Amino acid sequence: MPALRFTYEDYQNTAKWLLCRTKHRPQVAVICGSGLGNLADRLTEAQSFDYSEIPNFPRSTVPGHAGRLVFGFLNGKVCVMMQGRFHMYEGYSLSKVTFPVRVFFLMGVDTLVVTNAAGGLNREFEVGDIMLIRDHINLPGFSGWNPLQGPNDERFGVRFLAMSDAYDRDMRQKAHSTWKQMGEQRELKEGTYVMVTGPSYETVAECSLLQQLGADAVGMSTVPEVIVARHCGLRVFGFSLITNKVILDYETRERVNHEEVLEAGKQAARKLEQFVSLLMTSIPPPGKAG
Repeated sequence: MPALRFTYEDYQNTAKWLLCRTKHRPQVAVICGSGLGNLADRLTEAQSFDYSEIPNFPRSTVPGHAGRLVFGFLNGKVCVMMQGRFHMYEGYSLSKVTFPVRVFFLMGVDTLVVTNAAGGLNREFEVGDIMLIRDHINLPGFSGWNPLQGPNDERFGVRFLAMSDAYDRDMRQKAHSTWKQMGEQRELKEGTYVMVTGPSYETVAECSLLQQLGADAVGMSTVPEVIVARHCGLRVFGFSLITNKVILDYETRERVNHEEVLEAGKQAARKLEQFVSLLMTSIPPPGKAG
């Protein structure tokens, strides 16, 4: 499916609409995953817009996604936060799923922080662990779903995008240092996130396959936004909050459900919110994106 369903002017018009209505000029954009929207409550001098107000913005339809764009300061950095993202399983095209990222780029953002709730594929992971994303597997991309399909607009980026350095190495190193300073008992995990389209959770056989592919956590988001962000030259780093362990046993009667994912997210989200807030001081000043 071609990605460029919107014109450059559509992105520009939305960016201008927002810039005309807020005094904030964000350097950092944060996409808050399921149950992680309370991070925006830490913003000072906050100003919010419902997605329904913003030209060209889709609507967030998933429980745990408030559907608001919030501007403000987080630990000294000017941020814009998405309280709720968009997903393929909601019926949105990849151009709509990733629409906000290009808008943020045109607003002057140079760093994107992605967070998500994910299932733990790695047997060493426990519910409540935080996984620093080192790499990802774009499983939908194997069957032809990539947000950069269609005509390329050089004003955003190059036609053929390298993805071997998608997640910023310096920020990953700083994340490990910050985690140690927090004195957490559980170590900060690091691994590979695999995206499936959903909305159905994975079968036992699918989970086994994903493990064999080398994935440590599985979810239904994040990868399209990261691809588009890197296309725009943004610095990217991100985290998965492990909210459930995937089912790998045919004999078990356990089942994954979204309510349990949200509940597990509530219990561990405060830790991730503190972590992301502390990491803001490690983001280089504007103009030094990799």
